[in-house]
Amino acid sequence: MSETPPNTLQYRFDGPEDAPVLILGPSLGTTWHMWDRQVPELTKQWRVFRFDLPGHGGAPAHPAGSVGELTARLLVTLDALGVQRFGYAGCALGGAVGIELALRHPERVASLALVAASPRFGTADEFRQRGVIVRTNGLDPIARTAPDRWFTGGFAAAQPAITEWAVQMVRTTDPGCYIAACEALATFDVRPELGRVGVPTLVLVGSDDQVTGPAEARTLVAGIPDARLAVVPGASHLVPVEQPAAVTDLLVHHFSTAWQQPFDTGQTALPSVPAVPVPLAPPQPAPVAEIAPAAVPLEPAGQPDRYETGLKIRREVLGDAHVDQVLAQAGEFSGDFQEFVTRYAWGEIWDRPGLDRRTRSCITLTALVAGGHLEELAFHTRAALRNGLTPDEIKEVLLQAAVYCGVPAANSAFRVAQQVILEETTPAE
Repeated sequence: MSETPPNTLQYRFDGPEDAPVLILGPSLGTTWHMWDRQVPELTKQWRVFRFDLPGHGGAPAHPAGSVGELTARLLVTLDALGVQRFGYAGCALGGAVGIELALRHPERVASLALVAASPRFGTADEFRQRGVIVRTNGLDPIARTAPDRWFTGGFAAAQPAITEWAVQMVRTTDPGCYIAACEALATFDVRPELGRVGVPTLVLVGSDDQVTGPAEARTLVAGIPDARLAVVPGASHLVPVEQPAAVTDLLVHHFSTAWQQPFDTGQTALPSVPAVPVPLAPPQPAPVAEIAPAAVPLEPAGQPDRYETGLKIRREVLGDAHVDQVLAQAGEFSGDFQEFVTRYAWGEIWDRPGLDRRTRSCITLTALVAGGHLEELAFHTRAALRNGLTPDEIKEVLLQAAVYCGVPAANSAFRVAQQVILEETTPAE
């Protein structure tokens, strides 16, 4: 345990003092106890270092308003302990700290695991709105809904004690520190920098995670040069709690085989050794064997993926807010259709080099007028403006469409496009 000045973090060590250090970083609203089920196995090979976020788990309430500030506090803590090089595994906000470490301090990180993480967590408005809720009503509303975000419905129903433990973790967090952590997530966006993460990286995600799910995991794998993906079935956001044995096996395998040699720190890296999984008693009735690593194979990064290309282009053309809304509303019924559209319309057609995006916007607007698809015409008018068309050019497209698609269709199209252009081009007061 530790005493914590304002510029450091509350921490604890477990495992042999002479073993390489492996850091486990927590998620927003949790404490270091979220990793309890991984520690017995990990300490067979590593000296495990866990830390609490400010104001979490009884840690002093010194708010940190950015991921960079949290990372700086972690490094100050490690420097005071003489820890120079380490492996790092972090969940959600803890994963953001891991990415920040790999980008800003690559000489310190030997290997990286990102659990339920993302290069950008939702939107800034979402987290700032959560801060408004906490300021107005305290943490109780957030605490009561935490199990819905963190666990699958079956797990929450079958494990009421763990569910209540999760609620109490949030309730006992300092509200000011929680709000500051929300601000840290609101401003975190490293999507353009992922290519500079230069350490072996495991990206681990629960198959049913509705917070930072497989789509976000694929974005990380597509962007990080040396990354592998593991999807754990039957798990949501707090996958280390919900499926502890599977997560433990995956972490042991990754850090045993992907621990880079140090540069000039003088430390000796752990040699590669085969993982020897020791089953932990699962908190759910299902046998751990069903989710062993063989069932969640690591997928090599760097392979062409038209879905990732399409998702990137779709966001660039239509905007993050629109794409996020569409994907969030897809659900189980239309999820496959949205993947089809992303992969083939955006990843194949919109990515072809034969036409530039301005021209493709002209064609798309004309086709939508012809089909009478006014709802899609609205957001493709916004896309056309983003793709470089001027209002006058959009007007010319609609006039051309009036000749070949009919005056009534063009009349409706002008009404929709005029409203969108007014909204998009009127300066904010």
